[in-house]
Amino acid sequence: MRVVHNPFDLIKSIQLTREEARTGFGDSTVYMEKYLQNPRHIEIQVLSDAHGNAVYLGERDCSMQRRHQKVIEEAPAPGITPEQRERIGTICTEACRRIGYLGAGTFEFLYEDGEFYFIEMNTRIQVEHPVTEMITGVDLIQAQISIAAGEPLTGHAIECRINAEDPEKFIPQPGTVKAFHTPGGPGVRVDSHLYDGYTIPPNYDSMIGKLICHGQTRELAMARMRVALQEIVLTGIKSNIPLHQKLLEDSGFRTGSTNIHYLEKLLNRIQAGS
Repeated sequence: MRVVHNPFDLIKSIQLTREEARTGFGDSTVYMEKYLQNPRHIEIQVLSDAHGNAVYLGERDCSMQRRHQKVIEEAPAPGITPEQRERIGTICTEACRRIGYLGAGTFEFLYEDGEFYFIEMNTRIQVEHPVTEMITGVDLIQAQISIAAGEPLTGHAIECRINAEDPEKFIPQPGTVKAFHTPGGPGVRVDSHLYDGYTIPPNYDSMIGKLICHGQTRELAMARMRVALQEIVLTGIKSNIPLHQKLLEDSGFRTGSTNIHYLEKLLNRIQAGS
């Protein structure tokens, strides 16, 4: 690379660069680009599959360099606005769709005065991929392997609100928790303040926890949720866990053919049947 500051040095610099390229690489092609005085190095992480899906997972700042070699990478990049992030991310994902790109990749840019200048695309996983994984929760290596296997870019999460209430009459159930055990495993998360011996007061909303399950598909997320609902232990008070178990087995919910009135009608049918 050579920087040309005035037009009188241009021809000589091109000749020298072409000769070096021909000697070193057997190709004397030279590219001319605008020289940026004080840019940052910003790169956009993308995933794209064979089904027309493409996503960007934020950006990384790789400006801390020595001899054009990265020393420190961080994500997200400081000083990038949400609008700039969305604009450049959309451009990169659209590029993936147009060229039919498959797998994990990175679009690299120089960034100066609010503008992105394209450098290159790395069509592979990069050393700094863990930085993006840490802030997004996406395993890029696993995603890359799944895409190579022909699987679509998917992911589904379901949250069940655990309430201290009668599962049939929906009357709040304040009282003392005798035992509380949370399920675990891949794709399972529990948010709750409960513990053995905790007293649920009658003064507040009856929600006492959230059970969240994630999977590559909706079917996997529901399967994990059914197992998690079976594994959770909550004694001493009544909860709506039985209701959640019924809903996870309900054909309407399982096929996704519901609306805002579905649950009320379902409960009426259940009560009429009992």
